[in-house]
Amino acid sequence: MNQSPELKPFLKWAGGKRWLVQRHANLIPAAYKRYMEPFLGSAAVFFHLKPERSVLSDTNGELINAYQAIKDDWVRVHRHLLAHHRNHNKGYYYLIRDSTPRNDYTRAARFIYLNRTCWNGLYRVNLDGQFNVPKGTKDSVVLDTDNFAAIASGLKGAQLLVADFEETINKAEKGDLVFVDPPYTVKHESNGFIKYNEKLFHWDDQVRLHAVLLSAQERGATILLTNASHESIRMLYEESFEVLPVHRPSLIAANPQCRKTSEEFVIRSR
Repeated sequence: MNQSPELKPFLKWAGGKRWLVQRHANLIPAAYKRYMEPFLGSAAVFFHLKPERSVLSDTNGELINAYQAIKDDWVRVHRHLLAHHRNHNKGYYYLIRDSTPRNDYTRAARFIYLNRTCWNGLYRVNLDGQFNVPKGTKDSVVLDTDNFAAIASGLKGAQLLVADFEETINKAEKGDLVFVDPPYTVKHESNGFIKYNEKLFHWDDQVRLHAVLLSAQERGATILLTNASHESIRMLYEESFEVLPVHRPSLIAANPQCRKTSEEFVIRSR
């Protein structure tokens, strides 16, 4: 970790880990040679650690392109984002949602614009791979917290990949820190959130993830994983890893006074 200025995620992402770095930063190892994150999302842990060397990946090509474009030329991305800011309204949102970007920079700006103005920051596509989330209630396109110059600098030592988690984790070597935040699919679960994730990330993927993490740990990598607090997850990991229950604020209730805390697992190398 270096001492450069504080970096903040520029995307809103379901299951983001800002709560982890805010409440449980002590659980994140500080010493490592290289940082690896195969489910990148909003990259809250990456921005917290600010590693000098990293491998960042996700299967979402739009997401990875946004990071790559900012790394390569954040000024161009920001210029296009300012244009979205000036033109934003309901009709414009749907026009941009249905548009095809001309290059990687307009593609990145479109992705950030839609993320900030769609319903609840949700990323969802139809069977044709087209983003189909309706406009949300927020109209802020350019934020006071934006610091794309610092983000581009922080990404300087990052290798960005569109890849399955197994491909990325198989690159882990002795001394690497692998932070893993998969969709929270569990075995034989019936609630709607898990059902939605099960379409994207099956229980078989959880088992496959455990196997590649165990292999990486045996090669000398340090593992840090977040996952659902569920007996099936505990049973999968407890033999070879330390399983720690932690609590975070639940953001599901619309009324802040009705929000409670929920439990998740932080799983790490012993």
